[in-house]
Amino acid sequence: MTTDPWQVDRLDLDGYLARLDLPASEPSRAALDELHEAHVRTFTFDNIDVLLGQHPGVDLDAVQDKFVGRGRGGYCFEHSTVFAAALQRLGYDVRRHLGRVGDPADGSQQGRTHMVVEVVLDGQRLLCDPGFGMSVLRPIPLTDGAEDDHRGWRYRVDSGDGSWAMRRWRDDGWLMMHTTDELSVLPVDVAIGHHYTSTHPASHFSRTLVLARHLPGRHVTVTHETVTVRRAGAPTEHRPLGEGELADWLRVLDVPLTADEERGLLTRVTGMRS
Repeated sequence: MTTDPWQVDRLDLDGYLARLDLPASEPSRAALDELHEAHVRTFTFDNIDVLLGQHPGVDLDAVQDKFVGRGRGGYCFEHSTVFAAALQRLGYDVRRHLGRVGDPADGSQQGRTHMVVEVVLDGQRLLCDPGFGMSVLRPIPLTDGAEDDHRGWRYRVDSGDGSWAMRRWRDDGWLMMHTTDELSVLPVDVAIGHHYTSTHPASHFSRTLVLARHLPGRHVTVTHETVTVRRAGAPTEHRPLGEGELADWLRVLDVPLTADEERGLLTRVTGMRS
């Protein structure tokens, strides 16, 4: 008898699907695409709890309390943890992978601090990436040179040196997002990656606000300093974040913070800006 180390039976699947406003469906490519896009559009990508010093951790119970219970978002370890659990409960063949953000060619690549989910469906390997700031809206085949253009958002996967590189089209070229390896992953690996990402002074997430979401017709990223709006096939809008503007974006991006959390975040960001 084996015990599932990911404890996916603890997921409130009905509650998760209710958040996405989707019914439970038999595994299929169409159902997987729909689930992936609904997840990405429902939950923000953010590191708010890291900045507030109150991150509850990345085990399934903690993650679903945030996502399912409160409608909050998080970053890759959280997104991929709850997404993978839901896929398994729905009957998909799921594998978890860790990867490195950045481009090895220019020396910007980081430690194994990104988490993605692979689904094997009808003999095809599919890369699900619900927890990246500029995330794909639907899975992309894990096939060398595979490209996908969905609603004008273009992505590409290439293989090499035992890893898979994910790129997105930007400014007439393919921008490296991250590389994912084939090593096995256990919950402790995710916990260690989260610990570094949320506490190490060199971690981008411990010193910079990142809040992003796909909205109808645009993708918005807000940091403690800037606002970036991307539209498929159009020039990127990038400008400084105005004084006091963050509170407005919390409403636009529909971030369900408590009053104390919002005050704490605004205070922290004011300190970061000064």
